[in-house]
Amino acid sequence: MIWEKIKAMFEETEVVEDLFHQEWIAILVANVPLYSKLPADLKLKLHEKIGRFIHTTRFEGCNGLELTEAMILTIAAQACMLVLNRYGDPYPDLTTVYLYPTTFSSVQRTQDANGIVTEGVVHRLGESWRTGSVVLAWDSVAQGARNPADAHNVTFHEFAHQLDHENGSTDGAPPLESREAYRSWARIFSENYAEFLELVRRGKHTLIDPYGATNPAEFYAVATETFFEKPKQLHKRYPDLYRELKDFYGVDPQDWL
Repeated sequence: MIWEKIKAMFEETEVVEDLFHQEWIAILVANVPLYSKLPADLKLKLHEKIGRFIHTTRFEGCNGLELTEAMILTIAAQACMLVLNRYGDPYPDLTTVYLYPTTFSSVQRTQDANGIVTEGVVHRLGESWRTGSVVLAWDSVAQGARNPADAHNVTFHEFAHQLDHENGSTDGAPPLESREAYRSWARIFSENYAEFLELVRRGKHTLIDPYGATNPAEFYAVATETFFEKPKQLHKRYPDLYRELKDFYGVDPQDWL
């Protein structure tokens, strides 16, 4: 299994950079154009994070998908861009990434105001579970990575959810460093979310994907996509929101462009 082979390679050396031969770098350059925009020091840090991510997270192909080095590296690189300046394991609660060849189906349960629960099959590009799994459709992963300026990236989206899960509730507020940080986050996100909802309600064009109007957790996830892929536009349109995301992620994508 290709994941086990790569994992074993990382286990055999303490110097991750020794493993990042030109073939792997070429994969990142080709599949993740945003990688080429990173300054040299962040590329080295990303290599380290990728190594730790692959070491701690199992990859499994679904519906007959045969995993490749390119698939694993493409997902790992994007996931680790969200945690470049994080200490310890990139995603300590994550155990498995399940990869489908294309859109997959899952059962969604909803409850109405009267408490009646209904089930229906929905087609998805990705999912993030609190139980330690992320599910992705490879064609959507590849497409989202290839266009780093459209603010549509299913990998960024689902791994933002994975961060959101870590403090026990998926509410659009990932783990922050202090009570003051939570107060600032809550105030700024709620103000910007309310403005965003009004624009969506009125049918106006929005920089952030209208899917963010679903709930605060989705707003945070699509804002993350925009932060990494349209940083200048987000900073201009939502400067305080941009500042909160910059402080949380510990990077400023505007510097990469």
